[in-house]
Amino acid sequence: MKHAGEARRAALRFILATLAVVLVVAFAGPILGLAGAVVKFLGGVLFALAIVLAAVWILFALFTLYFFRDPDAKTPDGPGLIVCPGHGKIDAVDQLPQSQFPGGPCHRISMFLSVIDIHVQNAPVSGRIISVTHTEGKFINAMEADSALYNENVLIGFDSSETPGEKIGVRLIAGLLARRIVPFVKAGEAVQRGERISLIQFGSRCDLYLPLDYKIKIKVGDRVVGGETVMAAKS
Repeated sequence: MKHAGEARRAALRFILATLAVVLVVAFAGPILGLAGAVVKFLGGVLFALAIVLAAVWILFALFTLYFFRDPDAKTPDGPGLIVCPGHGKIDAVDQLPQSQFPGGPCHRISMFLSVIDIHVQNAPVSGRIISVTHTEGKFINAMEADSALYNENVLIGFDSSETPGEKIGVRLIAGLLARRIVPFVKAGEAVQRGERISLIQFGSRCDLYLPLDYKIKIKVGDRVVGGETVMAAKS
């Protein structure tokens, strides 16, 4: 599948960057050109610190590999289905009188992604990417459903190929810890339902915007799986 392995490469970049810090601390004495008694004294301190950092680094590396896991989605077939764009827990299902995308009134389904959830996002529908819009903002707690009003976010607009002219939006929202949103797609690109479209690094939120003629299939409190859980269908 397209963009498979992107999350794992991001994990390896994190792991290698922190490993470099651990190695600098471990070899700080020779690097700084310390000599004699200073080396002997500081060498023991730095060696002990390096052991602690190495243990912490190993735990961090294991958590990072777990956090950036990215299983292939088992996407359901069928006309008129909208699958979940993210992995997490539904905490808001409502209607908006106005929206940036698709524009006008729409359904909004919002989900919170904790630090133990998968953070790769999936296309809710087959079609074409119309826009990828980045908006700078704050980094307040993404557990609040209205954090999309204030936090840094990326809004991805889809033109559905299943219903010509139908517009669907996915908003990727940064949180208190999530400081980087990495879209895998760009405007004009064709995507298939369930295909990987982005990565949010660490805890965050994902909103889905749908036309009002869809019947919502989930409810607040449901756990959902990106690219697999059916969020809505044509009524």
